[in-house]
Amino acid sequence: MRITDLQPKPFYTLPYANVSSSRRVVEDWLPFLRASVDSLPAALDAIVLTADLQGREIADEYTKPTKLLGEMLAAEIGVLRELGELPCKERTAVVLAGDFYACPAMDRRGGSGDVRAVWLALAEVCRWVAGVAGNHDALGSGSSTFDGETFARISGVHFLDDTAVELDGLKVAGLSGIVGNPRKPFRRDEHQFADALGYLAMGGPDLLVTHDGPDVDGTNLRGWTSVRKALELGRPTLVVRGHAHWDSPLALLANGTQILNVDSRVVVLCRS
Repeated sequence: MRITDLQPKPFYTLPYANVSSSRRVVEDWLPFLRASVDSLPAALDAIVLTADLQGREIADEYTKPTKLLGEMLAAEIGVLRELGELPCKERTAVVLAGDFYACPAMDRRGGSGDVRAVWLALAEVCRWVAGVAGNHDALGSGSSTFDGETFARISGVHFLDDTAVELDGLKVAGLSGIVGNPRKPFRRDEHQFADALGYLAMGGPDLLVTHDGPDVDGTNLRGWTSVRKALELGRPTLVVRGHAHWDSPLALLANGTQILNVDSRVVVLCRS
């Protein structure tokens, strides 16, 4: 799967509450971009890609900021269908590249917590959901727990961590977490992370999903040089990542691998 065109201007935006660097609650806007790809599975007309939705609904005198931004996205998918911008549930899939938690009090940026509500809300409105966890994600009741057995029993939900799955003929591989202290949840040291992602790329996935990821040589696009070099040894593929925001979301590595950064944005893949 290769992106043949990425429209630079959003076709839709969603307002939400975010926390600024000075710990103030501010209104922000989630942009929706449309991209064309050279192929999609016959069963699908669109794949929605996103990461780092670390916000909540906007509070007012009637509404407390309880819904996570990812849950808001699930509801907004229905609105976009009514507007003719997205196909029906049975022909839409979602790919998640990690970090979907925001503290309920909205008193600081970051924080870790349970994001299963986001996955389940998106599974309700799409054919299937596949993806990875970020370093701020928990998939259980604790701040650093993962209830893998329960998740594995949910129809249409496919959690990936150094694993791959075939969905509607599309081979999707994924690596959760970031480069960091391996004693903490969803973290590997740099060597292990680069090797794991490079090995997944060697398997020839159609789509490779990761939270942390490569830099891009000769640019200021942030990431890990070791991860880039590992990917460049593998087969060309489409890598979807988050964690470090890039102003230019699409980049190309030396071996032809495309990197699509969906940090704090939504990209909808459609047929060319």
